[in-house]
Amino acid sequence: MSATGGALTLMDNLPALQVAVPLIAAPICTFLRFRNGAWAFALLVSAAVFWMSWLLLQQVLADGVISYHMGGWPPPIGIEYRVDRVNAFVILIVAMISLITLPFAKATVEREVPADKHHLFYAAWLLCITGLLGIAITGDAFNVFVFLEISSLSSYVLIAAGRDPRALTASFQYLILGTLGATFILIGVGLLYIMTGTLNMMDLADRIPAIAHTAPVRAAAGFLTVGIALKAALFPAHFWLPNGYAFSPNAVSVLLSATATKVSIYLLLRFELTVFGDVDAVGDFSFANLLLPFAVAAFVLGSVSAIFQSDVKRLLAYSSVAQIGYMIAGLGLGSVDGVTAGIVHLFNHALMKAALFMAAGAVFMRAGGVQLANFAGMGRRMPLTMFAFVLAGLSLIGVPLTVGFVSKWYLVLAALQTGPGGYVIAGLILASSLMAVIYVWRVVEVAYLRDPEPDAPRHEAPLSVLAPMWLLVVACFWFGIDSSFTVGIARDAAIQLMGPGQ
Repeated sequence: MSATGGALTLMDNLPALQVAVPLIAAPICTFLRFRNGAWAFALLVSAAVFWMSWLLLQQVLADGVISYHMGGWPPPIGIEYRVDRVNAFVILIVAMISLITLPFAKATVEREVPADKHHLFYAAWLLCITGLLGIAITGDAFNVFVFLEISSLSSYVLIAAGRDPRALTASFQYLILGTLGATFILIGVGLLYIMTGTLNMMDLADRIPAIAHTAPVRAAAGFLTVGIALKAALFPAHFWLPNGYAFSPNAVSVLLSATATKVSIYLLLRFELTVFGDVDAVGDFSFANLLLPFAVAAFVLGSVSAIFQSDVKRLLAYSSVAQIGYMIAGLGLGSVDGVTAGIVHLFNHALMKAALFMAAGAVFMRAGGVQLANFAGMGRRMPLTMFAFVLAGLSLIGVPLTVGFVSKWYLVLAALQTGPGGYVIAGLILASSLMAVIYVWRVVEVAYLRDPEPDAPRHEAPLSVLAPMWLLVVACFWFGIDSSFTVGIARDAAIQLMGPGQ
């Protein structure tokens, strides 16, 4: 299916509106300086963005790929927004998390961000969503870089927006590594343009096989792989992530942990499987295959690091490093089941990690911190919050009937299909799950088996915090018990990326 810029119906222009609406709304947000005005406007915009993302997904499922030609110029001459099952799923994740997180943000931002900065905070929030949606929807390689910078620059602002002075250092560290990653990506895109004369990703996929053996194309693949891996926080390029998540405002931790790295991993999937599918890094090994050892190191060492953290947000951040490893491992295994596991884990991890960071944010609101000591006795003082943490933690471990189990099941199946080496990978996946038991239990043990401090809070988090948290927890079990929707889309997307013969 295709649409041109001259189409008149709303449905035909959804791809453009998906990005244009939050982009236009962001500067408007800066003028809404009255109490809760910027928040309410951002919530309204996020609801519209989610509605459009759902319509786009339904349209793609019913009619196939959407090719939207900006300004009426057909690709590869003009810029194309291309929506298929892969990025429609990612767009839905970003829009859904933004909408669910904003009610949580209302209470937490009021406590953590100065009141005279709220309008700027929500403007940066909408710009971040714009960039993430743009990365996912564009079919133009240079536009990927542009939207990547929009999301990155706004993320730096969001991380540094809180009152914690350590957030400035975390934001600066993210800026340095993010700039390095963006530079690598831009060099890679430039090399591809020199060699092919096009920036359209589908056109690149058609032209590259004939020149896949050349040094500039291999160099471009290397630069893009390393640059995107930096943005995705793949081990050992993950150093920006723990501080970025730990010291940023709680609503920002929720948003970024559930969306930013997911979009980067989508980008890695798109380039490695669509654009560079015929490019070998060394011998018969593709760049995707070479990522597998780093992915395995990520979910093993990330889990080990999480065990030794005393700050619960840093614990969850190192857990995210491990979960990113699972997603990349699916890509590195090079099978439909592996890529299915990676894609479905984009959605599943967004649900459970957002719920866990919300629970940590709720404790922060009442106890003033997220050290393990702040969680002492919270199982009795904040029972709804801590029970939500326990249930989301079970999903993180991969207990049956949760979304975490679905992801790991498909990943283990894919590993076992690869031969003797796959048995080692499957064993390490199970070992990292056991390590997840340890670091989740550390929080549970403190919350339920230790006595609270005398001045510990005696009341639960507000409804605006509990409602989105529990919505995500219920979703962790709903899509764990009935995974037909998520796994169905992920498998179709994997087949589309790899080809039906894989």
